[in-house]
Amino acid sequence: MALRGNLRDFNITQLLNLVNLANKTGTLVVEGSSEIAKIAFRDGKLAYAEVGNEDGSLASILYQTKKLSSGQYKSIQQGAIHISDKELGLLLINAGYLSQQEILTNLKQHFADIVQGMFTWVEGIFHFENDILPPDDRISVRMDLENLIIEGSRQMREWEQLQDEIPSLDMALKFTDRPGTNLRNINLSVEEWRVVSYINPRNSMRQIASATKLNDLEIRRIVYSLLQAGLVEVTRHTGAVPQPPSVRVFPSDNKEEQKSLVNRLINRIRSL
Repeated sequence: MALRGNLRDFNITQLLNLVNLANKTGTLVVEGSSEIAKIAFRDGKLAYAEVGNEDGSLASILYQTKKLSSGQYKSIQQGAIHISDKELGLLLINAGYLSQQEILTNLKQHFADIVQGMFTWVEGIFHFENDILPPDDRISVRMDLENLIIEGSRQMREWEQLQDEIPSLDMALKFTDRPGTNLRNINLSVEEWRVVSYINPRNSMRQIASATKLNDLEIRRIVYSLLQAGLVEVTRHTGAVPQPPSVRVFPSDNKEEQKSLVNRLINRIRSL
């Protein structure tokens, strides 16, 4: 029987449960509101995943996880256009640069991140292609689905709570009138600094998410933490195009530098 349907009726957690319990082999194709994801399974285990138009090559994944430097990544791209992921993996192992386990660990994390990012997909259609496996030039893995399903269920609960707190990403943010009292012990992550740098009534939360490459769950998490800290408040969106920051934003371990940077950002926003 063909497995196909709508995410409104059958969510990602339920789909993974079905694949896991039925020990299915094949590829689940999910057409979301803006991207298409393909997740391959072998005997109910996660084997491979890709989403959208992102470069899912081994070289790209190792570069993203800082296993390859920018120069090494460019050299591979320029000099190994026709080399497959499997061939590149063998070259890296034989050269003693990475072990087989390190390569598999990075691939597993990348595939898991893709799957976990899909748990908040509520719009779209899906179908399952029986016995269709990943492309021959890609490296497949073998991951149990139980932990992914547990994490997915947790994310769904968090997603529902955050939707209640932040129902629309089409609203904007602005700094609160007296943020100084909340900056004494500020310690923002890299992603939070990026979001802070775009805060302006002309930028909707959806536009900020797009500019900072955050998904709906990630942007809601960060906005909620900023709201809880009293640093920002929700306001009406007054513009159409995201405005990039004119202040260079770098995360710093120095709290005085962090406070100074946020104060400069706030003063710049207020002067607009």
